[in-house]
Amino acid sequence: MTDPNTLDGTGSDGGREQRIRAALERDLHPSRLEVIDESHLHHGHAGWSPEGETHFRIRIAGEIFSGRSRVECHRMINKSLAPEFEGGLHALAMEIDR
Repeated sequence: MTDPNTLDGTGSDGGREQRIRAALERDLHPSRLEVIDESHLHHGHAGWSPEGETHFRIRIAGEIFSGRSRVECHRMINKSLAPEFEGGLHALAMEIDR
């Protein structure tokens, strides 16, 4: 069985950026997706960690967002990424094309 925290099921961590991408692709099937680690911009701020991977921006587009409010879209994304938030993701900026 594939480990949901890895990309290849081998137990090796693919990194938070790759896990975010994999979760959003699996759950929301976007037509366009960019995942950008902006942790370096938040050095010393709340939630920042020396290990990085705490602050991300996504740019996402897909039919699944069509006709939905911004709040609904944010909830869908947050639900998909709940394990990442539980595991140390501190902030996620979202740019959604609907």
